[in-house]
Amino acid sequence: MTADELRKDLDAASARMKEATLTSESVFKGKLLDVWRDTAQLPNGATATREHFHHPGAAAIVPVLPDGRLVLVKQYRYPMHRAFVEFPAGKIDEGEAPLATAQRELLEETGYHGGEWTELTTIHNAIAYCDERIILFMADGIQAGKQNLDENEFVEVFTATLEELLSWIAAGVVTDVKTIISAFFVEKFREGRGDQVPVQGQPVSSGA
Repeated sequence: MTADELRKDLDAASARMKEATLTSESVFKGKLLDVWRDTAQLPNGATATREHFHHPGAAAIVPVLPDGRLVLVKQYRYPMHRAFVEFPAGKIDEGEAPLATAQRELLEETGYHGGEWTELTTIHNAIAYCDERIILFMADGIQAGKQNLDENEFVEVFTATLEELLSWIAAGVVTDVKTIISAFFVEKFREGRGDQVPVQGQPVSSGA
């Protein structure tokens, strides 16, 4: 089955299994997430409660230095109460193009900028309870600049080879899903098994 055939098959399955929203109640509105409690009608006519988060979406970046090393960050994630190794990422602001988000976040979190930008894919990382999507980009041949973190934001920047990152993933030390998927995409491209999709847009300036 080709990708186009699967896409059509999923459209048909969506129509067969559609859960129609009967009521929708806003439970909580936050700076990052909105929580909703809906009543949905199931395909067999029964009803069910669906609790879900609304998220505006995010962009993540695989920053690649001219020597091939990858730029990574360490961030403390409060829900898990520990630091994680990740690729830089951030929330898409209202009306902002995902590429602009990616370029802005890379500059703010790491200070790196420029390079040739490639869109890798879009992932949905919590489909059971959240509509968040993350658009993954690769920025190849980036240049160093000045980090510009938000107030009370703490991000540590470091570099690693792809081989090191893959070994950390295999050992269960790196568990962030966007970072794992991005690493596998980069590995595929380096092996010559991927089709890169260059994206348009001027890289932001470092301001330095």
